[in-house]
Amino acid sequence: MKRIVTMQDISCVGKCSLTVALPVLSAMGVETAVIPTAVLSAHSVFPDFTFRDLTEELLPIARHWNSQGLRFDAAYTGYLGSREQIDVVCAVLDTVATPETLIFVDPAMADQGRLYAGFDLAFARKMAELCRRADYIDPNVTEACFLTDTPYRTEYDEAYLDLLLDRLRDICPGTVVLTGVRLREGKTGVVSVMPSGERSAYFHDTVPGQFHGTGDVFSSAVVGALMRGLGLDAALRLAADFTYACIQATVNDPDARWYGVSFEAALPDLIRNLSSFT
Repeated sequence: MKRIVTMQDISCVGKCSLTVALPVLSAMGVETAVIPTAVLSAHSVFPDFTFRDLTEELLPIARHWNSQGLRFDAAYTGYLGSREQIDVVCAVLDTVATPETLIFVDPAMADQGRLYAGFDLAFARKMAELCRRADYIDPNVTEACFLTDTPYRTEYDEAYLDLLLDRLRDICPGTVVLTGVRLREGKTGVVSVMPSGERSAYFHDTVPGQFHGTGDVFSSAVVGALMRGLGLDAALRLAADFTYACIQATVNDPDARWYGVSFEAALPDLIRNLSSFT
């Protein structure tokens, strides 16, 4: 069984970050160790949530693991709360990762043309430094623009996507996956480019509305699929289908805008689809 470590925050209520990553990866048959970067009473869509930063705990945890001889097949980072925390996460990677450890970075920091609250351009530049260490990154279009200092557009063509992908490849030496791509009316999907330059794309029907936590669902499923031996195209199809199923399971849920997508309802299908690939 593959063993990975994921570093991101945990919200006690709400479906995002570790609350999504741990059950999805476990369901996919991947042993998952966690380093919580912060504890929130509820995710940030809820008003007046409490927040406890755990940056000072990250390296002691990693050093203890290192003293016990623990090794990891992959390290997966999600939402990180500050530039200082990114520096510490890099130190954690230096402590627990080997040359064989796959590094997967979800640069969760922006959407719909805006950085998340509390982040600035200096944070985006620091996140780009983390991306340089990665074997895989999967920014959405907004995050790609901030990582590459490219003007954000709500409407674009293939030439614009090619520019984004080329600039992302200048940052990340590994595989680049661009999510939330909308090239045609009514379709949303992912476009990827491998170090060899080979590109691929996969699209679904667009479901109207905004659904919290879909990036965490997608990234976790991609990491799980890669750990189960799927190639990139198969991993992206599996993760995109799972994310779409999560959204479909959430459409009629009146609490969806607060809690996030109902990924639990789609886990049986994810496991069945994974079995068909493996």
